[in-house]
Amino acid sequence: MLFAATSGTMAQTKPLKLGAILDMSGLYADITGPGSELAAKMAAEDFGGEVLGRKIEIVAADHLNKADLSANIARDMLDNQGVEAIVDVAASATALAASEIARARNKIIIFNGPGSIRLSNEACGPYTVHYVFDTYAQANVTGLATVKNGLDSWYFLSADYAFGQDLEKDTTAVVTKAGGKVVGSVKHPLNTADFSSFLLQAQSSKAKVVGLANAGGDTITAIKQAAEFGLTKSGGQKLSPLLAFISDIDSVGLDTAQGLILAEGFYWDLNDETRAFTKRFQARNKGRVPTSAQAGVYSSVSHYLKAVKAAGTTDSAAVMKLMKETPINDMFAKNGKIREDGRMIHDFYLFEVKKPSESKGRWDYYKLSATVPADQAFQPLEASRCPLVKK
Repeated sequence: MLFAATSGTMAQTKPLKLGAILDMSGLYADITGPGSELAAKMAAEDFGGEVLGRKIEIVAADHLNKADLSANIARDMLDNQGVEAIVDVAASATALAASEIARARNKIIIFNGPGSIRLSNEACGPYTVHYVFDTYAQANVTGLATVKNGLDSWYFLSADYAFGQDLEKDTTAVVTKAGGKVVGSVKHPLNTADFSSFLLQAQSSKAKVVGLANAGGDTITAIKQAAEFGLTKSGGQKLSPLLAFISDIDSVGLDTAQGLILAEGFYWDLNDETRAFTKRFQARNKGRVPTSAQAGVYSSVSHYLKAVKAAGTTDSAAVMKLMKETPINDMFAKNGKIREDGRMIHDFYLFEVKKPSESKGRWDYYKLSATVPADQAFQPLEASRCPLVKK
């Protein structure tokens, strides 16, 4: 009996491990990467470092933007390392792969970095949460605003994988519904170094807007090379990155990025709460402000830990029930809510990138153009293709 009691006590004191599957070294490293690992650790520390008598531990791994590697990491984390839940996952193809592993093991997986709408539609699961943004919200907020402003003809440069395909498809639907038209598109491989042939096609299309349905390093390279081509200055076309982060604008620089229209789910300088969090984050992140994905990691890990404490268990069903029942009110979201399809809905923002003369310094890059309420930004539940949604 003594042995049984001892082993039971030991089991109770095992750390509660959360796995972060990230791009630590590739084209999305600035968006998620070490900053997402830091955000998860800050959430654990701010929670007190433990829950249910168990020390909270963050286990991070680099998926190198390979779907098969992401699946293997998720499998190892859940089967061998004792990880209770997974966060971020950093890109859509890698997220879809990790999602299958988590679903088979009935484990919670929260997506902060990936954007594919499939994650809360066909690939939804009872324990999946899509937290920060998705291709529908990005397309809806950006596409609708540009067409309303008379920019009604589009040409797409799209990354040739799940995220880029979904972003182009969703933006096309928004543009055409609003009365605009899509005159063409071209697909480019992930991590493209030379966009010249793609930009020439976009230029010759005479479309008013060239939509960039890509992310990270591809977005940065495309914006820089479009400027070199004179796409916007001499050609008069408008460049719209359909997914851009503050880190991308920092890499590009305001001289080149000024006037870009973009949608984000978070900005560090929105209010006192976002600024206070950013100050603490910057002190530990080489002066870099949090991206929306990194801020979302902090928020989602905090929300998960609160639910674990309230449930008194790490059982996925009990924890997810509380996560869905409890509104999210923190520096990331006000009255955020996780729906039955796993989509966390929250207000979204349309920004215009400032001119260099308007900026007070590094990271002061956005002017707020509009705040789009949660129920207008994201895909309506009645349009969901998630089999969990009751219709």
